[in-house]
Order: sequence, then C-alpha cells, then structure tokens
Amino acid sequence: MNSALSLLHPYPFEKLRALMAGAQPPADRSHIALSIGEPKHAAPAFVAQTLAAHMDQLSVYPATLGSPALREAIFAWCQQRFGVPDGWMDAGRHALPVSGTREALFSFVQAVFNREQGGLVVSPNPFYQIYEGAALLAGATPHYLPCLADNGFAPDFDAVPAEIWQRTQILFICSPGNPTGALLPLETLKKLIALADEHDFVIAADECYSELYFDENSPPPGLLSACVALGRSDFKRCVVFHSLSKRSNLPGLRSGFVAGDAEILKGYLLYRTYHGCALPGHVQLASEAAWKDEAHVRANRALYRQKFDAVLDILAPVLDVQRPDGGFYLWAKTPGDDATFARELFAAEHVTVLPGSFLSREVDGFNPGAGRVRMALVASLEECVEAAERIRRFLAA
Repeated sequence: MNSALSLLHPYPFEKLRALMAGAQPPADRSHIALSIGEPKHAAPAFVAQTLAAHMDQLSVYPATLGSPALREAIFAWCQQRFGVPDGWMDAGRHALPVSGTREALFSFVQAVFNREQGGLVVSPNPFYQIYEGAALLAGATPHYLPCLADNGFAPDFDAVPAEIWQRTQILFICSPGNPTGALLPLETLKKLIALADEHDFVIAADECYSELYFDENSPPPGLLSACVALGRSDFKRCVVFHSLSKRSNLPGLRSGFVAGDAEILKGYLLYRTYHGCALPGHVQLASEAAWKDEAHVRANRALYRQKFDAVLDILAPVLDVQRPDGGFYLWAKTPGDDATFARELFAAEHVTVLPGSFLSREVDGFNPGAGRVRMALVASLEECVEAAERIRRFLAA
C-alpha cells in the first residue's frame, strides 16, 4: 500500500459520526442536517430531460477532452460571467470538462506537483480537506494560512514570508470560501498573480460556490476576472475549477470544468487520459444545457437569500453569526467548545452542525476553526427556519 495513505486525516464527517456516537436525540423531533453541504433544491427539469433523451450515449466511449459543443458552452459562460474577451480561449486548449471539482482538485495536484523538486501546497485554514489529501498523496508538504475574523475570514497573504512563497508549487484559494463564505477582492487576486509570477507557482482557484451570492447586480470576481483586468490573455499560472453541483443543484451529475493556462492543461489532459475519468456522453450533453441557462441559477440564488434572511432574523440576536459574502454556509461563533456545542445541540434538538475544528488544522498550538460551527442552509426554507428556532431554544436553555 502507498505509505502516504497513513498521513491522511479522517474526513470531517467521520469525526462527526464519532462525536455523535451514543447521543440520544429526542425521538419526537425529526432530524435536520445542517452539517453536509449537499444542495437540496430541485435539479433543473430540462437537465433530467436531456439526460433521458440521450441514453444512447451509454454505447459510446466518451472523449476525455469533452465534446466541442460542451467546451464552447463553457467558453461562452466564461465570457458572459467573467468578461473573458473573444479570442482569448481556444476550444481545444483552455478548458477541460471534469467529474466535479472534488475529483479535479485531487487529480490536478497529482499531475502538476513536481515530486523531484519538492515543496509546499498552500491552502486556507479552515479548508476543503481534498486540498490537504491531494498534497499528501502527491508527496507535497501542506502549508496552512489561517482565515481569521480580523481579516474578514480570508488569508492574510501579506503576512506570508517570501521563503514560504519560494517553496510553494501550488496555492489553493477558495472564493467564496468553504466554510467561511469570504470573497477575495479583485485586487487581492491580482496581487496573488504577481506573487505567482515572482515565485513561480500555480494558483488553483476553487470557485465552486461562485454563483451563490446575494446581489444580482454585483457578481463576485474570480481568478479569470483578474486575468482579464491584467490583460493576461495566456492565463499563465492560473487555473480555475467550476462545478454544476452548487450552481445548478446537480451534485449527482458529477460535472464541472477546469480552465486557464493552456500549457498546464496540456499536461493535465495527458494525466486525465490515463486516469480514465471522461464524462459520459449524456452527462456532457446535460452539462452543456446547464451551462447555457442562467434562469435556474438566479432562481436558486433567490431561494438561498430567503433562507439566509429568515435564519439570521432568528439567530443573530442570540448567536455571533453574520451573513457571509457568498456560498450557503453560516460560520457561527459558539459559546464555548465547538465540538461540545455540536454534540449537545444534537442531543437536545436533533440538529446536526459541523464543528469548525474538524475543518481546520492546528498550527503552532492554534486551530482557526475552533470555537465555530458550519451550518449549511441546504434544506428547505421550512426546515432551515425550524432548525434555527431549535438552535435558539437550545441557546436559551
């Protein structure tokens, strides 16, 4: 067996199951899960119809590069969403369809990280655990940048020593962040590109929550936006990861894309050809349809706005919690230990939340997720309101 497997930490939900073992929640209250970030809004009907209409594609080996029509739909979306000018993206060079961002984030590190050179994979802390697992199994050393309230829950990139940047091969960023919901401003993204040029590392921008924001007139910038602002038409050292899971409520479709630096994607395509992870033909056709439609995405955002408004009205007077910049999580401060809070809330009210310390790593005796919990507002409006009322009752007990 690969000895690096022993370096992997238990997944947060394994820790949560162990934490809840033996707890006896009240039987007269249905379970409400705010712990798992699995979208529960209805999937677009036209996507299901497209899948059903093309089941003949089950008899066809799919292309790893994806169909020209899917790639064109991805490019058109990048133009519309991030202002990428005509002619900047080539259909065969600047994007690849992938089996959701989780698969892509992991495999990207395996393809890009140079084991002979060694060095760091840098990520926010707290973070999506795939960043760390991908680094460890690629032979890299993870390095964690704390995301604290006094910096808007974003990493303080100015505080990172030059010697760390010099050892960095890949920098993961996540905007809006998981679990904090923090956005990285355009100027910060431009600054990171300058650092990547100076120290020769790749920026891997996880933007799977990018379409969950509150102001329809102000979509948040992404790494492609920064490339456009800088006139960086080659997207050098910049790669973005997008998914239909959160944007379109299609987590089971396992469909997304990676776009950016053509030279990096050329090597990544070679890796993927051997990796054997091409999207089935009917999934590609359904994905094409989803990327071409924005009406269902706007409706999705409206549902999340309703839930944030209702839940914050209930919780803000009794809990230290604020509306995030984007995403569908609340990053609430707990009155005491976060794991104890989560277990006692479950036992008293049959509501599960995820302890923030399970999403973070302790560095120099400090865990930046400790004392907070992540609440995913993915259930129905009624269930989210009920969960918030139970949490308020629990806090008043």
